[in-house]
Amino acid sequence: MRTLPNSKFLLAVAVLGLSGLGLAASEALAKPRPAKPPTQAQAPGLAAPAPPKPSDYSDSDADENGVVAVINDQIVSEYDLRQRLALVLSTSGMAPTADNKKKMRPQVLETLKTEKLELEEAQRKNITVSPPEVDKEIEGILKDNNLTTDQLKGVLARSGVAMETLRGQIAVQLAWQKAIEDEYGDRINITDQDVTDEMARVTEGKNKPHYLAAEIFLPVDSPEQDATVFKSANDLIAQMQSGAPFPTIARQFSQSPTAAAGGDLGWVVDGQLNNDLNDALAKLAVGGVSPPVRAAGGYYILALRDKQMGADTVLPEPVKAAPQKPGYLPLARILMPLPPKAPKEYVQKVFNMAADLRAHIESCQQAQKMVAPIKGIVFQSLGEMKLSDLSEQIQAEVAKTQSGEPTEPFMSPAGIEVFARCDAPAPKVLQRFPVPTRDEVERRLFQQQISMLARRYIRDLRREANVETR
Repeated sequence: MRTLPNSKFLLAVAVLGLSGLGLAASEALAKPRPAKPPTQAQAPGLAAPAPPKPSDYSDSDADENGVVAVINDQIVSEYDLRQRLALVLSTSGMAPTADNKKKMRPQVLETLKTEKLELEEAQRKNITVSPPEVDKEIEGILKDNNLTTDQLKGVLARSGVAMETLRGQIAVQLAWQKAIEDEYGDRINITDQDVTDEMARVTEGKNKPHYLAAEIFLPVDSPEQDATVFKSANDLIAQMQSGAPFPTIARQFSQSPTAAAGGDLGWVVDGQLNNDLNDALAKLAVGGVSPPVRAAGGYYILALRDKQMGADTVLPEPVKAAPQKPGYLPLARILMPLPPKAPKEYVQKVFNMAADLRAHIESCQQAQKMVAPIKGIVFQSLGEMKLSDLSEQIQAEVAKTQSGEPTEPFMSPAGIEVFARCDAPAPKVLQRFPVPTRDEVERRLFQQQISMLARRYIRDLRREANVETR
């Protein structure tokens, strides 16, 4: 019998102590570097709508210092809640509208209360977290959202979010991972026979479909919470349908250990999950997100990132993308109008917002939903456009894109614009399932067991806690 080494756990955590709510890993808010200067380009035949007010692009809510919740001896202040709410909105692509804030506020508060319990438990165990570990997680966030470091800092600064808020959240997640490992890591023994048995099961199922899945888990600790948690799950799905990336929502709200990895479950074979979860996953197309699924412990939201067919499946010939009409492309236009003689600072602010929106665009349909709640921004579906009718600048920007991608923002007489290609990407080529190695199976077994124990761990902490919501 042998125990998996600590390095096999999700995250390695070391060297910096957590003290109270302050984190030595936090850093001062950096000033965002301006995006590259906008250039002039003309979109032919497109009229400019009325310019928006500057307030349409900003959140002017004032911070307050009241207490909104008390968890044992720790508090969640109104400032904490507003900062985290602003962080969720700014890093997920959600519009900072009053409606979005109202919907997300209860979920964000529940997350903060859970994190206080996790932080308290980590401190009891003298858990430590290093700045490089926090930096590494931030790099993952940048990759998930197709952002640069400067863009992220700009997003936070424009939303009034201190960098300490982001770093603090990440540090608590890392500390909780360490607490789970400290509590259970040396109790989980994966024997050679366990691996052999699992390898036999995998081999038996090698001709079944395999799914690269991700999850968001919202616990239900008592029957009275069921309806509230179900509503919260549907609110999260609505935000993702409006353009918020699944990994970002998972990082912010999932109560599974996989949250730190954007909800990533890795590859699962058809039939590996319980029946309700497996059925929901099997119904999804690649890129799809399931409705809330009630299973043991709470509600799950599943995402299908990729799919592989059975190892012996005869794959069809790859389907070629439908040819485009030569010299034409289906395009959409996102316009942020500017008032006459707009101040340089205002223009730069709008230009930066356009860059942030561009980073979250995955398709024309998704872009339309994403910008719809934002006042003053215009989305136009242009249909099939003759490329030679566009300005040289627009043609040059469009030429840099692939199917479904947006251009970089540019300035035109109408304002700040982004063009998006609406042609469908080439169909994904099906792949056969590769049988995993023994080491891969061993890591998977360890992760399955520790995830189950982690859910039990936080459930017990919640039940024993004194929680007062004000």
